[in-house]
Amino acid sequence: MPRPRKVSQTQIARDLGISQALVSLALNGRKNGINPKTYQRIWDRALELGYTPKGMEIDTALAARRTRQAGFILRSPLRLYTQSNFFSHVQHGLHEGLTHYGCTATFLGSEDELTGERFDKLIRPGDALMGIALLGEVKLSFLNRLRKRQSRIVAISATYPGFCDSVTSNETQAVELLVDHLVELGHTRLGWFGGNVGMGRHTQRKRGLELALEAHGLTIPPSFWFDEPEGEPINGANCVARLLESTPKARLPTAIVCFNGMMARAAINAFHKAGIRVPDDISVVAVDRTRIVTSEHPFITGASAVPEKMGEAAAKILVQKSESEDEAYTDLVLPATLEVAESSGPPRR
Repeated sequence: MPRPRKVSQTQIARDLGISQALVSLALNGRKNGINPKTYQRIWDRALELGYTPKGMEIDTALAARRTRQAGFILRSPLRLYTQSNFFSHVQHGLHEGLTHYGCTATFLGSEDELTGERFDKLIRPGDALMGIALLGEVKLSFLNRLRKRQSRIVAISATYPGFCDSVTSNETQAVELLVDHLVELGHTRLGWFGGNVGMGRHTQRKRGLELALEAHGLTIPPSFWFDEPEGEPINGANCVARLLESTPKARLPTAIVCFNGMMARAAINAFHKAGIRVPDDISVVAVDRTRIVTSEHPFITGASAVPEKMGEAAAKILVQKSESEDEAYTDLVLPATLEVAESSGPPRR
């Protein structure tokens, strides 16, 4: 059997156009002070050439390579094929962010799927994953179980102070921007179509709406306030049906603030079917900056942080955490911006 060819650190350095000293640091496990992309390139080239550091088994070297992979988990009951419009944007941003640092992402499953043997098989103590991103709000019991296996966790669109890092949109600011916009147009009779009742995002948006209305001396009467268990299109249509059942057309609110774009899009379609024009008869706005707001006319006026940016920010946190022993947690809140579109206009006279 032929002897394996000898590969030197000098050759790796020459192939990559970097210093031999930098190669030596990386192959000895040093990450601090080395660009993540460069670190990955060094290991990729070393393994391609068959290099094994003295005293180190090849499995250990491969493990070092795998540490550039992060896992992500969807909140229950979402699946990859049914995940929300919002989280598809977040996932894209997470992928792009990790790619920027020379890393990859792997889907571990949904919260309610990761039980028993499957959890133990996919999430093992000391696993080579650099960290895990949680897309959405999971049960605290699940998070605590996860923390026993992985210390580097970042939640996206949910917060767990003292338990893990998080990236969220400024929900209060988003609703404030929408209310300010409607008031500037002349609206004073507003309604609310809420979704995902019981989850943190609903609570934050609801409270933000109350504060924004209070700043203008306004309130929403109970007859114009509707909450639904989920934030799907059917829930937006349900809100319209409930509103029209309880309120004559002549006494409808002049504008509706929706929990998200999917509810807003379905509400607009339901209003149109009932002969109520948007925005001529009623304005509809949403806490949303995803593709649903521009999927068809009328384009929806929306406010939120850009969800792709939330995914990118989570990726950056995971990469930084993977290269540091710092145990401080970061709760990053991204600013919301307003995009005025076709679904909002002055109130009918």
